[in-house]
Amino acid sequence: MLTSSPTLEAPQKAFPWQARQPALLVLADGTSFAGWSFGAPGTAVGEVVFNTGMTGYQEVMTDPSYRGQIVTFTCPELGNTGVNELDQESARPQVAGVIARNVSRLASSWRATGTLPDYLKQHGIPAIAGVDTRALTRRLRSQGVMNGALSTEILDPQALLERVRQAPSMQGLSLAAEVTTPKPYEWLEPTPADWDYGRSQGIPVPDPPLRVVALDFGIKRNILRRLARYGCRVVVLPAHATPEEILSYNPDGILLSNGPGDPAAETTAIRTAQALLQSGKPLFGICLGHQILSLALGGSTYKLKFGHRGLNHPCGLEQQVEITSQNHGFAVDAASIPAEDVEITYLNLNDRTVAGIRHRRLPLFSVQYHPEASPGPHDADHLFREFVDLMLQHRRLAG
Repeated sequence: MLTSSPTLEAPQKAFPWQARQPALLVLADGTSFAGWSFGAPGTAVGEVVFNTGMTGYQEVMTDPSYRGQIVTFTCPELGNTGVNELDQESARPQVAGVIARNVSRLASSWRATGTLPDYLKQHGIPAIAGVDTRALTRRLRSQGVMNGALSTEILDPQALLERVRQAPSMQGLSLAAEVTTPKPYEWLEPTPADWDYGRSQGIPVPDPPLRVVALDFGIKRNILRRLARYGCRVVVLPAHATPEEILSYNPDGILLSNGPGDPAAETTAIRTAQALLQSGKPLFGICLGHQILSLALGGSTYKLKFGHRGLNHPCGLEQQVEITSQNHGFAVDAASIPAEDVEITYLNLNDRTVAGIRHRRLPLFSVQYHPEASPGPHDADHLFREFVDLMLQHRRLAG
């Protein structure tokens, strides 16, 4: 059994501003890590994954794609820049729990409105610090991501392991219904001026504006911001919206969003996507939306050993390479893609998994990564422009 250092008896100097509360992390293979709490008291059970980004922890924690997961941050210190409203990708943290090596008690940013520990306590998210995150990440890379639990209540490793063994596997789990909007709404929030990083400056807004229906499987707010900045009026519909409901808005295009869980388990969404293929409307899929479109086209998906979660994944074909933000634990099987109808447009250059597709005849394309960034590089922002161009072309052909 592997126990991290410091243990539960670590020196008090780690958190000098408060009485430190012990916490324990246990993996499904029996490995345990002792530390102390910097979040809410309680017990969190979920799939333990790791994110290699050096920044963007608030965007990660509020990304609905992390629903049901306990996130390990490989960056050795967390919380330096605090938290603020603008960096939230949804209304609240979506992670089940947080694992860190060190946590800053100070929020050193002019944008900060609070500290990370207070933020997690406010939203009831358990978190453990003092963990050897290098050892934990190496174990997840070698053994594969697995279920785990962190607790401030159960400090006996064997008792906490029993809670882990009762948790369902991420494979086969449908989670979109837990994070989708309960009812339709139009995105009306203006994009802050300092968020427009130049890619869309000077682009004329179509007249009349393009109408986009976004199917919300766990959509990030920056996807909506980027669509709006490129001149789209966006209506967000629940994940369970029917093809008839979607088409009743007479959209110029339809976006299938990111989201959590196993894409093969989203059978309703797959059937909806199959029906939308027949509409001739331009379709754009991101992350889970990419997987759902691929399944609707006859492909299949599989679970990755430890997934892709970070800000610097290279994707491309031949000489064209983009550095991308990624967060997914499943991938599309390249051999399952019907090559006569669909071409692969991007590969993840780390492991050659499918990172993008485009239909040879229908107006649709999708990517496995996150062109909206937040956090991450802006290399792939041009995909929103391509979606706009596809919709404008379809509008002209439709008369």
